[in-house]
Amino acid sequence: MGRRRFGSVRARASLGATAVVAVALLAAGLAVLLSLRSNLTEQADRQADRAAREVALDIASQAPDRVAYADLELPDEEDHPVQVTDEDGRLLVASEGLERISGTGVRAVRAAATPGPGASSTGSGSADGDDDSGDADGDDSNDSDDSHDRGGSDDDPAVGEIGDTTSYGSGSATVDGDTADYRFATIEATDRAGETVLVHAGASLADRQDAVRTTGLSMLAGLPVLLLVVGGVTWLMTRRALRPVEGIRRELAAITASEDLSRRVPEPATHDEVARLARTTNETLTALEASVERQRRFVADASHELRSPIASLRTQLEVGEAHPALLDVPGAVADTVRLQRLAADLLLLARLDAGERPARAARFDLGALVHEEVSQRTLDRIPVAVDVLPGAEVAGSRGQLARVLGNLLDNAQRHAAGSVTASVRRSGSTVVLAVADDGPGVPDAERERVFERFVRLDDARSRDDGGAGLGLAIARDVAERHGGTLTAGRAECGGALFELRLPSADDGPTPA
Repeated sequence: MGRRRFGSVRARASLGATAVVAVALLAAGLAVLLSLRSNLTEQADRQADRAAREVALDIASQAPDRVAYADLELPDEEDHPVQVTDEDGRLLVASEGLERISGTGVRAVRAAATPGPGASSTGSGSADGDDDSGDADGDDSNDSDDSHDRGGSDDDPAVGEIGDTTSYGSGSATVDGDTADYRFATIEATDRAGETVLVHAGASLADRQDAVRTTGLSMLAGLPVLLLVVGGVTWLMTRRALRPVEGIRRELAAITASEDLSRRVPEPATHDEVARLARTTNETLTALEASVERQRRFVADASHELRSPIASLRTQLEVGEAHPALLDVPGAVADTVRLQRLAADLLLLARLDAGERPARAARFDLGALVHEEVSQRTLDRIPVAVDVLPGAEVAGSRGQLARVLGNLLDNAQRHAAGSVTASVRRSGSTVVLAVADDGPGVPDAERERVFERFVRLDDARSRDDGGAGLGLAIARDVAERHGGTLTAGRAECGGALFELRLPSADDGPTPA
């Protein structure tokens, strides 16, 4: 049962919608976190730049004889750790509580000596023994994107001024035993003594990290709830949308169980795909009901038509067995022939209903076929007049089209008063075979019904004179299988006119 639920359209739609929303939310959350991180990083850069400029302005504003870096008033070291170095990377002064630093390119945290005015060349070492000339061990190589030229250059600020360009980098610092991540701003300043120094000031990234962490955790906490809501809403909406489909399925199952094709599935009042499915299903049921009804009527009529010649033949044989002198041999032969023809007609109709098309399609002259068939009908009650034009070639089964011609001539012989005509002509890309007689004709209201199976008009009910009512039905089916048409009309002489129209072999495709 669980597998069936998981495999249902409703479950798949809910899971698919949940998965899509989950991917979209994760992508949106990641974008929000990256944007938040970028904005907070820019905020830290501004704070670090402001702290570095305050120290740089203090250095640039001192009098030439009063430049004492050890006496500089530095910002709070916990929020803004500061290093001041000369152009050679020697540490001049650092925040009081600074114990370790990375990301500025100078690892020293204690100046070797307090330089006086113009004495920046003193202090070649650091209290912790590190080389102040640079980051020799590459510990700060990850900050190379924000590096700048710390040697003397033509771009050094003028005496008593600070540089216009600030470079930034990321690193960490340990202040009073607490280690945190920082963004460092580096700016140049030239004191009144002409000494150019680099001021490194940091701004804590703790707020950024806390904000990103809090936002990420909030998103992760709300994601399952939101996905449950999306999945539940999709489940309910899909269930509501598929409820008519379930009604259609139940009704079809009931129709299948009861075999009552007169029942129809419910059609929703909407105009969506489900409503169109219901209408199409009902149309299919209508066509199926009509097909089954035709099949049932066909079987009943076939049984009735077969019963008469079989009963007549049996009666004649039983009489002949009891009284040989009374045996009607010609009548028995006629009943046998009639039974044979009826069986052949039923077999051909069955093959046509199964969708059989001409097995052998070939080009031939339809006028020559008419001459050949008429010449073999020596026992006809009325001679057939032939009026054909040469060169009227068609493609198809010669045997089946000969059967159509024979059925049309048989029908004309039964109803004609004294004239039957068969003609062949071309009409554009169509070859027309017409069979006309001078009989009573076919009433307008009956011109389509005569092509139904086992249909005989009132004046042709006699089984002695009329057929089984299959000839014209077979003729129309064969015509349609050849891509043509067969219609009934009124002849010039007032009788019936049947026209078979087939595509010309010169213009139309050969039937498959």
